[in-house]
Amino acid sequence: MSNFLSGIAVILSILALGFSGFTAYQVFTLQEKIAAISNNASTGTSGNAQPETIAPVSSAAPDPAATPAATNGIQPGQFVQSAIGNKAKLELLAVKRIADPEAKTRDVVNVQMRLRRLASEVNPNDAIDVAGTKARNPDTSETYEPVGYKRSSGSINLYFVRRNASSDAYVWLRIPEGVTTIDLFIPDTGAFKNVPITS
Repeated sequence: MSNFLSGIAVILSILALGFSGFTAYQVFTLQEKIAAISNNASTGTSGNAQPETIAPVSSAAPDPAATPAATNGIQPGQFVQSAIGNKAKLELLAVKRIADPEAKTRDVVNVQMRLRRLASEVNPNDAIDVAGTKARNPDTSETYEPVGYKRSSGSINLYFVRRNASSDAYVWLRIPEGVTTIDLFIPDTGAFKNVPITS
């Protein structure tokens, strides 16, 4: 009986020794972590801080349709009209004065727009002739024409746009430099009144 108790005592001693060693190891590891955190805190960095990454600079040309609202004078959703009998919505993205690359004058305005299909059913004739866009001076009622068909994206056919998807387009209009506000008339779309032109 005494041998049995002695054996149990030996086993318990071994277990206690092992537990003590494990505890000592844990305390030592914890102390190292605390020291590392303290050192990093004193240098102003976190122990878990990752190296700072810098986003790569895209070499692609900027998308004119992605011009921020702060620079094009038009806020998102500010100029939106129903189009093609409520089958779509057309939004103005930017109306900006640019230099005519041939004449080197600044009597050209680039109108950028986005057409979003709303209807589930459309037919192949549901299209907007962007090249047929016209403008009018709200003060003098003088009208302005497109620069030419080649200075536009042509037409947008809603039949080839998925439902809830959109298609971007543009047209250049010949508008004298002194004009800063226009009414825009895009075929099969409601009129846009008092649209500002930015430089």
